[in-house]
Amino acid sequence: MAGAAGSVGGAVLGGDDGGAGRYRRHRPEQTLLYQVVSQHYSVFVAQMEAEDRPLPRFVRREFEAYLKCGRLEHGFLRVRCEACHAERLVAFSCKRRGWCPSCGARRMADTAALLVDEVLPAVPIRQWVLSVPFPLRFLFAREPGAMGSVLRLVVRAIESWLIGRSGHARASARGGAVTLVQRFGSALNLNIHFHLLVLDGVYVLDRQALPRFVSVSAPTSAELQQLLERIVERVGRHLERRGLLEREEDQAWLSESGEASPLDGLLGASITYRIAVGPQRGEKAFMLRTLPPVEEELAPSERAARVSGFSLHAGVAARADQRRKVERLCRYIARPALAEPRLSLTERGEVRYTLKTPYRDGTTHVVLQPLDFLARLASLVPRPRVNLTRFHGVLAPNAKWRGAVTPSGRGRGGRRVEPGAAPAGGAEEAADAPVKRRSVSWAQRLKRVFRIDIERCGRCGGQVKVIAAIEDPAVIERILTHLGESGESGAVACGPRGPPV
Repeated sequence: MAGAAGSVGGAVLGGDDGGAGRYRRHRPEQTLLYQVVSQHYSVFVAQMEAEDRPLPRFVRREFEAYLKCGRLEHGFLRVRCEACHAERLVAFSCKRRGWCPSCGARRMADTAALLVDEVLPAVPIRQWVLSVPFPLRFLFAREPGAMGSVLRLVVRAIESWLIGRSGHARASARGGAVTLVQRFGSALNLNIHFHLLVLDGVYVLDRQALPRFVSVSAPTSAELQQLLERIVERVGRHLERRGLLEREEDQAWLSESGEASPLDGLLGASITYRIAVGPQRGEKAFMLRTLPPVEEELAPSERAARVSGFSLHAGVAARADQRRKVERLCRYIARPALAEPRLSLTERGEVRYTLKTPYRDGTTHVVLQPLDFLARLASLVPRPRVNLTRFHGVLAPNAKWRGAVTPSGRGRGGRRVEPGAAPAGGAEEAADAPVKRRSVSWAQRLKRVFRIDIERCGRCGGQVKVIAAIEDPAVIERILTHLGESGESGAVACGPRGPPV
């Protein structure tokens, strides 16, 4: 089955009659992305096996689950209006983390709601974006443990800078941050980089009182440059100690450690914008330039720095009262890897993907053969059990003062801390039962993001409830066969009924 009951497919704005604000079931089988994947996936798998590079199991499961996502024949919920008894079928989703646009949009809304409602306190927040050179992108894709250790170095360097700017010492001050690891670039290329939502200041910790927030002014370009140079040097020393990097004078390269993976070729080709499969393997992918090149220079007020392929930006910030801006920023960072409206086919059957922002050389599109397009998608699938959202400082799950500074009030182990009270210690803290967060429901997500109230009937405004979860293939087939074309649309054609009670 594509997903568990209660996790359902996406929605699009407008109804069958074009009315705004009404729910219409997302039908992936009618999208270009689904058609390309379903038509070429088996050929892609055979091609990789012929090249002695079979796809890992977790990548194959990503593709196979996507082909079931949102399809009624793989399971659905029956929902009914309690007033007029109008029914609708809602398909299950795949719940994957790679590139499924529908599930990516669901995860984007969930992540933004979690961070704003329960994690990020109402204090000034700044986005720091760290990009790394091509070799480190490849290393982080192969070695998630190395990515985690490097991220800790980066967060500690930024926190130390904030503490120093505030005039306090590390023994009495702590910063807080949430990192969202973004794996994709505008051209569907593998580009692992870090978006850090950092509290624009530090909490001064006092054992006798609650933590007090101290704001810090924005960094200048010169300060960012100095900070990035420090980060680059620390990262280089750390990777060298771990045996992952070799340096000689002014040159550095990754050491050849670990066993080669069948996915290595796809990762390297995606990072360097090259063709991954077929007779043109290793050549540069075709990039379409429709605009004149632009010379980009960093303005003194841009708050950005670049060193040896690294770049650090810190130009986007939100005040304490700009919670909507923070949520929009969270959604932007947690957005899906692939945007279906930017996907199209050329007359020769090639896949053309429009860049979100043109490159400096005037590139506006990337054109890929269908098999190479699937190779790009395969490279974007994260390895299992690799957390792409990480919490640091006072926002870390086991931080002592987490319950006192976060909106949820939950401290260590999910235990709730009463507002205005310091966290208890020892047996008193252990006695409190942990409070588990409940994920935002599908109906709440639609209402929050798209202003659609799916819990209300579009016909009469009555309450809509789930009445059954259909997972048995034989039952699914009988229901869809009975409904015919109405089943494909997700609307159930019911016979005449008496007036509602």
